[in-house]
Parts: sequence; structure tokens; C-alpha cells
Amino acid sequence: QVQLVESGGGLVQAGGSLKLSCSASGRTFISYDMGWFRQAPGKEREFVAAISSIGGSMYYADSVKGRFTISRDNVKKTVYLQTNNLKPEDTAVYYCAAKPYSGSIYRSGEYWYWGQGTQVTVSS
Repeated sequence: QVQLVESGGGLVQAGGSLKLSCSASGRTFISYDMGWFRQAPGKEREFVAAISSIGGSMYYADSVKGRFTISRDNVKKTVYLQTNNLKPEDTAVYYCAAKPYSGSIYRSGEYWYWGQGTQVTVSS
């Protein structure tokens, strides 16, 4: 069992930055792929970024590539999402999620555990 708690969201002007954090409980954090997803009002949840458990490979949605960076600290059991050059279209609730090392890292249905979400609002 893994419990995830996100933090770091807020209101920022376009072009600004936020660093989202996701703290995990449980002894097996190191064995999980970790992902960030987001959901804007009236839209489906979409993949943002992920980092694998083995090797720490990173994956990004095209819409955030070059602006967002995902990282993980296995000692602190925390995954981060550094968001730079934010745009109004980045406004959404951002969710952290964990999955075993199998299945597609891009599909939300593969993830077993989810946090409660943190709101990111980007003003123009």
C-alpha cells in the first residue's frame, strides 16, 4: 500500500515557475514508477511526466517537454515536478500516481495509487 500527498501548487503568472512535490508512504517506493497527471475543468485527465523505478528514465508529454522536469529522491520517498515557463493552458489539478514496473507509463489506468491532487492556476 502506498499513500501519496502532493504539495506545491498555487497561483502564478504566465512565465512563472512552481515546484510540485509528492511524498509517499510505504517501504516499496523505490520499486514504483512515478507519474504526474493533470486534469483541467471539463477535460479528461492527461499524462504530464513520469520517471521509472529502474534506471530513472524520464518521460514527458509533448506539451510540457523542455519546460517541466521530473525527478525523484528515493531516500526521501518524494517525486518532484519542476514546472517552468508556465502557460495559462497548464492550469489544472495535478495528480501524483504510482505504478509497479510493468505496463505503459503513459496510461493512467496502469497506476495503482493516486494522491488527492494540487491545484495549479496560471494567470495571463
